[in-house]
Amino acid sequence: MPISHTHDVIIAGAGPVGLLLACELRLAGVSVLVLEQADDPHSPLKVLPFGMRGLSTPTLEALDRRDLLDDIKAASQANAASGATKASAHWIQQRQSRRAAGHFAGIQFFHEDVDASQWPYRLPSPTGFNLAVDMQSLENLLTVRAIATGAEIRRGVAVEGFEQTDESVIVRATGQNFHTGWLIGCDGGRSTVRRAAGFEFVGTDPEFTGYSVEVELADPDALCTGRTYTPTGMYTYAKPGTIAMVDFDGGAFHRTQPITLDHVQAVLRRVSGTGVTVTALRLATTWTDRARQAAAYRNGRVLLAGDAAHTHSPLGGQGLNLGLGDAMNLGWKLAATIRGDAPADLLDSYFTERHPEGARILDWSRAQVALMRPTQDTRALAEIIRDLIGTRDGATYFAEKLWRVSLRYDLGGRHPLVGRSVPDFALTDGLRLGRLLRDGKGLLLDFDAGAPLRAVAERWQGRINTVSSSAENRLGLSAVLVRPDGFVAWAADSAEDDEGFRQAATRWFAEPKPPV
Repeated sequence: MPISHTHDVIIAGAGPVGLLLACELRLAGVSVLVLEQADDPHSPLKVLPFGMRGLSTPTLEALDRRDLLDDIKAASQANAASGATKASAHWIQQRQSRRAAGHFAGIQFFHEDVDASQWPYRLPSPTGFNLAVDMQSLENLLTVRAIATGAEIRRGVAVEGFEQTDESVIVRATGQNFHTGWLIGCDGGRSTVRRAAGFEFVGTDPEFTGYSVEVELADPDALCTGRTYTPTGMYTYAKPGTIAMVDFDGGAFHRTQPITLDHVQAVLRRVSGTGVTVTALRLATTWTDRARQAAAYRNGRVLLAGDAAHTHSPLGGQGLNLGLGDAMNLGWKLAATIRGDAPADLLDSYFTERHPEGARILDWSRAQVALMRPTQDTRALAEIIRDLIGTRDGATYFAEKLWRVSLRYDLGGRHPLVGRSVPDFALTDGLRLGRLLRDGKGLLLDFDAGAPLRAVAERWQGRINTVSSSAENRLGLSAVLVRPDGFVAWAADSAEDDEGFRQAATRWFAEPKPPV
């Protein structure tokens, strides 16, 4: 079969992770083809209340650094004001007078109880800590950006398999062959790319089948609104008929049979302990708490990101943030590898940085499931967690974990800021640091405007931008080197650390150009 096209990278999957990765690669000048098996990117499930997701702090910072956040906030506000999403607002707030900030296994905490002063390396920022957004709006905006940057997206084209050599990959997709240098699987928890590449996918089996449904009820007042725990499970209800529920059946029903009205009614009656009658089934989907992770994220020229690399229950919306973090971490590293100006082990750092983060989120999901089991022991433990999360320290702890405020990669630097998301410094010229990262290059922010450091940094010209400016709050720093993904590669409290800068710049941006 003849080769159809040649691209630097082919991405399987046009969900948010694949789209953001395409944007990152195009920002770095890499040619990208995205293949998506679905013909239509729109789905009612993406705009219903259970299509809402909470974006965490690193995600908001990443989107701001790529000039996407304002549009996403505008879309979120427009949806919140529309009649179609009033139920979503109800779903999120669950009739609380205070501002709900998140939950752990359905146990809520509130913004008013969170003490942000405990996070000294995060400065006040317009990005905020979290934001609710519907999946459809997010995908629409990322699609527009990907196309505008030059990515090609083909829908109705499903990746079926591939053959790879040391130099390239031939991808088979819906009767066509595509030639590429690299193949990235962003094709979900049942990833074809992962299976075809032979990645080991290890973890734990499900304990429940979760249901997200839109129904009509004979008596809309028959169920309690908000989240309700019962002796047989849990359900969350927003009038007139939006329901999520979990049935601890070991995941037996998920994707094994058609979801019928009679089945939904039977499960709802069992879980709620009521005689509720479902008169119409509008929409329905199932999910489980299966928690698995790829033992490796790379096999030769094939890599995984998002749910293809790790899957777990959607409790708390952590999967979306985890996948978008994968995309930000992988994009600049793969682009530098393709360009030929990457250190030899740069691409390996994608796995060493992101796999531990994925493992932490899977355990966070498992812990929530353990607290949801319909047993007396679990209910007793939940009451203790409820008391703890209601304290200032407790709410701050859960906010830090859920919002990922203190995410830090182990990059080996001596300064405690190294490996963290760079603070959004307010510079004296009126700019914020986030705006300086929009071209996808590294950044040296030299607060002291030291000529020797600038002279050294010039050897990485084209890979590292240099900005000399002070800031309203420098956190005691003299200078900071930021990777393209916004994480700190090097920081110094003194202008005497030129050698530390050289080592960090070489580690992340390869050997410098020889001096003229």
